[in-house]
Formats: sequence, structure tokens, C-alpha cells
Amino acid sequence: MNSIDFPRIKKNVLIACGFFAAAFTAAGASLWFWSADRMREEVAGQFNAEQAVIAENVSHLIERELNTLKKELSLLSKNISLQPLDPESAGELVQNAFSRLLESGVRRIIVTDLSSRKSYACRPHHGMTFIEENIDTTEFPEAASDREQSVRISEPQVKPGEITVTLSTGESGNPSLGLSFEVNVSWFLTPLLKNVRSGKTGYAWIIDQKGMFLFHPRTAFVGKNAFEIRKTTYPDIPLGIIDFIQKEKMLNGRAGTGWYYSGWHRGITGEVKKLIAYCPVPVSENPMQKWSVAVVAPTSEIESALRKGNFRQSIYFAFIVSVILVGATAYVFLEIRWSRILEIRVDERTEALKKSEEKYRSLVESAEDFIFTVDAGGILQSLNSFTANFFGGQTQHFVGKNLSCLFPHDVAAQQLSRVKLVYKYGKSVRDEFSWNMGDYRIWISANFMPLKDDENRVNAVLCIARDITENKNLEKQLINTEKLASMGTLAAGVAHEINNPLGVILGFCDLLVRKTERDTQAYEDLKTIERQGLLCKQVVENLLSFARLSEDVSEYCDLNQCLEEIIKVVKHTLGMNNIELVLDLAGQIPMVAGDSRQLQQVFLNLINNSVAAMPSGGILKLKSFFERSTRRAVAVFADNGIGIRPEDLDHIYEPFFTTKPEGTGTGLGLFVSYGIISKFGGTIECVSHTEESRDKPKGTIFTIKLSTKS
Repeated sequence: MNSIDFPRIKKNVLIACGFFAAAFTAAGASLWFWSADRMREEVAGQFNAEQAVIAENVSHLIERELNTLKKELSLLSKNISLQPLDPESAGELVQNAFSRLLESGVRRIIVTDLSSRKSYACRPHHGMTFIEENIDTTEFPEAASDREQSVRISEPQVKPGEITVTLSTGESGNPSLGLSFEVNVSWFLTPLLKNVRSGKTGYAWIIDQKGMFLFHPRTAFVGKNAFEIRKTTYPDIPLGIIDFIQKEKMLNGRAGTGWYYSGWHRGITGEVKKLIAYCPVPVSENPMQKWSVAVVAPTSEIESALRKGNFRQSIYFAFIVSVILVGATAYVFLEIRWSRILEIRVDERTEALKKSEEKYRSLVESAEDFIFTVDAGGILQSLNSFTANFFGGQTQHFVGKNLSCLFPHDVAAQQLSRVKLVYKYGKSVRDEFSWNMGDYRIWISANFMPLKDDENRVNAVLCIARDITENKNLEKQLINTEKLASMGTLAAGVAHEINNPLGVILGFCDLLVRKTERDTQAYEDLKTIERQGLLCKQVVENLLSFARLSEDVSEYCDLNQCLEEIIKVVKHTLGMNNIELVLDLAGQIPMVAGDSRQLQQVFLNLINNSVAAMPSGGILKLKSFFERSTRRAVAVFADNGIGIRPEDLDHIYEPFFTTKPEGTGTGLGLFVSYGIISKFGGTIECVSHTEESRDKPKGTIFTIKLSTKS
């Protein structure tokens, strides 16, 4: 970069850096304000929902008290009608009723003789007195019509110093009797509403169906029209919202929530924004009357709680902006590089579970076993993390699904049958299952145990299963080792017994070959006998070599050197058979336990088998590396030949077992190789796929693992 272009590039970069810093800051500020607004709306909504519950409870309380008054009125009317109307006797009944009705706001009880239109009034602790008032007989339902006994509630009446409503009824058993309760609305509502609180300072108020305040903490409003008194008292406050709520919602008997502006709140004057929840109060059906109760609280109560959260958010936001500005400034001054590191860690912890549950979960989650519970239909109810991780997922991804989401369908069906046995007999069931996973076969030993409820009924089945694949492999190795031991003894005896007569045969054959002319048929027959005898001799030597494997050898050799030397031997053979050799030998592999000559024999056997499996050519890959987890050296022989059938894999290490055409293989190569590797404390594993394995590429992979020098 020359000196002419650098300043221009630097200027462009600085402009871009400043632009992105400003854009990111603006976006962060917008997001912060948006988040604050959303939080404010959600908190206000939750607060109003709580106020709505309070308003509904108050409505039910008032309705219940009114119903109580109606029942008392009907009961008193019935008691008075049992005898001819007598002011003195009726006065005693009324005074008894006052002991129950005084707390409900009943200030006066009026008994009317409808036939003579005489009325007697009674106040608490006073006798019956005759009153000269015009009585409207239509206020008494029984006197007005021949229907079932009912109670009529008048509209609230504003009188000097009080608001009253009158509950009136007639008595079907005495058509000339009329009874009325005159209720002081303030006495009735104050005990029910004075202690209602929403938040710290919220309160309740009530209006009737004409919009008149029946109760309000500001006593100057009681008995006044809500629309007019607010307009007069708060001329500078916008009252359109509350007027709309009262007119269109509350006076129409609807319930809901909202907000409005007011000019007063418990001594605080000026414009106050309040949250409101309102609910209708059914008063009477004839005539239809509904009051409306409202519960209100200033928004400042939730604002104070939100300020703390906003303060924390502002600190986070300021921190982010500071990081951005510091990063941008550092880039400007350093000119070459700038860095910005922002780490936000949020740790949320839930409330601790009970100790017993914690111990159980700890044991289950820390266990390296398959632990899960299922119902009778094989649906997973729970499983531990080890099981979920083993099958490549998370716990919540498997819960509620069938067993087939973990295991193949045939294995899941077998397990479901064991689950049904547990449900049927209520006892544990053990079994072993196996399935193919990738290139390997997995074995598990499972124990299905019943989980019973308090009634001793099985409501789920707990399965604890353990991976026993390694045990199964060790069993196979043990079987092969036992075969090796027995075959070693047998091979030594057979080889020695055959070697003597075979030496005689080859000796006499050699004499006859020398005495016979070359171009005769007898000469060719003798050469055939000699070749077959030498083949037998080779088999005998292999058996003797295997019999000598039991001798202790404590040598160490270089694995890569053994591979390189054997590659030199077979390189020409691979080229003649059109086989490409791919080498991947890792460096710095420790010395391995084993005799180099015998290991080369194993490697030669494996390479020859690969050549035979690729008659039309192919690719042979040789790889070596050090496995740090087990501290073993690994050699891998992989070809893309015809592969070994699954039914033959369990027999490839048996003596004289071969899949090659008759006369082309002895069946001792892998048998001897297995013995050599086992002798040095190593392992040899085989994975193979044929053309019938549609989802896997064909070929064979032999993996040899050898102990290293510590």
C-alpha cells in the first residue's frame, strides 16, 4: 500500500466506524426506550387486572349485602302479617330487626296499612310513631299486582345531609300490609368501601345509573353528578377520557379497565394520571337499576417500581455505549486495529427443589447409565442427560415421544413387550438388547422395574440399562483366545506329525524329478506333486509358527518403520493389481510392544486380504496415529473391496475359515494374525460392508491397537 492511498482509506474507515458506532448507539437507545415502554404497558396491564378483581369482589359484596336486606325485609314483612296490624306489637318486631339491620345502613323502617293509608315509622331505640306522609301504593309490589312476593328498590334520593334508597315490599298473606326499609347509602357503603385499597393509595368510588356519586373518599363529591362536579372542580384538567368511560361503559353496565386524568388524589392536587378498573353492581330488576363501582390508583405507584428497573437498564445501556465509544476511540488513535469486547452473562437460578428430590436428580443425572421412565404405551415420561446425550439430543426433545425415537423399531417393540409384562405382573424384568449404531453393534442390559402409586398400582416403568458392548467384545476375545490356546496345542502336535511324512514325500519326489526327463508327462506329474507338497509344507510351517506364539517376547519396535518396510515388499503387487495406496502415517508415535517380524507378517496378511478383495483394483488406505485417551498406537487398514458378509464376520478369526475360492487360501492368515496381536496385549477389530449395505459404502476396515512403551 502506498502513501497516497493510505490517508483516503483511513478516512473512509474512520467515517464508516463512526457511522456504525452512532447507528448502533441510536439503535440501542431506541431499543431501550421501546423496552421501557413495553415494560410499563405490561405492568400497568397487570396492575389494572388486579384492580378489576378488587372491583368485581366489591360488586359481589354490595350485591350480597343488598340481598341480605331484601331477605330481612321479606322476613319482617311475613312476621308482621301473621297478626292484625298493631303499632305496639309491630314495634317490638321492628326493634328486634334493627339489631341486625343497623350496621347495614337502615335508618328507618316504615309499616303501612294500605287499606287505611296509615303509616308508622320506627327508628332505632324508638317506638312506632304515626307519620303523615303521602304513601305511593305502587311502591309496594304485592299491593300493585297479584304476583309472588318481591322487593322494589327506589332510585337514590338526595336529602339534606344524606342519600337514601327505599326497599319496599308487600305481603301476599296480608294484602293491606306494606313494609319499607329506608337505607342511608353512606352508612351502607362506607363500611364496605372505606378500607378498599389498590396498591398503596388507591381507592374505590361508586356512581348510580344517572352518574351521581354514591360514595367517594372526597366527601364533597358525594351526592353530586360526576360529570358536573369534576368539570367544576377541575376546569384545567382534560376530562374527556373519564367522561367517555363513565357515559359509554359504566352507565351502560359494562366492566373493563383503562386510564384517565384527574385533579385530585388523597390530598394531592394537579393533573394526576390514574388507572381505573370498573364493574357493574346489580341493584334491582324491577325497576332495572345498576350502579357501577370503580377502583382507581395513580400511575405514579407503578412508575416508582419501574424506575428501579429503568435505572438498572440505564446502567447497562450506559455501559454498552461506553464500550462502543471506547472501542471507536481506540481505533481512531491506534489507526491499525481496534477491539471491542462485550461480555454479558446472565445467570438465573430457580428456587431450590426439596433435598430428597435434589439427591435423586443428582444421582440420576450423574449416572453413566441409560435411565428413563415410560408408561404402558411406551411413551417416554422422563430420561436422564446421559441417555439424551448418547442419542444426540436434549431431554425435552424426547419426553412425550415413543421409545422408537431412541431405539430401532424392532428393539423398541421388544422393550414395549417387557414393559407390558411389568404392568401385568408388577415385577421387575431383565433382558438384553442389541442394535447397529453406525459401524458398530451396541449391546445393553436393561432392568425394567415397576413404579407404584399409593394404591400399589403400577403407574410407570423405570428402566435402568447399562452399555455392555465392551463386555460382549471381551467375551468374543476370550472365546477366540481359548480357541487359540486349544488350537495352538493341536497345531503343534498335528504339524509335527505331518511334517515327518511330508519330508519323506518331498525327498523322494525330488529324487524322482532328478531321474526323470524334463519333457515327459511323468516329469510334469512329479512337479505337480512337488508344488502341492510345498503348499502343505507352508501350511505346516504356519501351524508351527502359531504354536510358538506362546513364547514370551518383550521387544519393542517402531510401528511406522514396520509399515514402511512391508509397503516396500507389496508396492509392486499393488501396482500390478491396479490398487492405489494412500498413506497417512503420524509422526512421534511411541515404540509399540511386539516383534517387528511378526507384526510385519500381520500387516502382510491384512494387505494380501485387501488385494484379494479388490480383483478389479481400488484404493487401500494405511493410517497410523497415537490414541492419547488409551495411550495406544493405532494402525488402520481400509479398502473399498467387496467386503465381508455379516454372517461371516464372527468366524474370520477361526482357523481354516476362508471366503476365498478353494485352493487360493489356507484360512490361517487372520487366525495367526489374531494370535500375534493378542500375544502382545493388543486388539484387532473389523468393520465391513458389502454391496447389500445400501446406506454404507462397501469395503473393509481392520483396526489394530498396540500397547506403547511408557
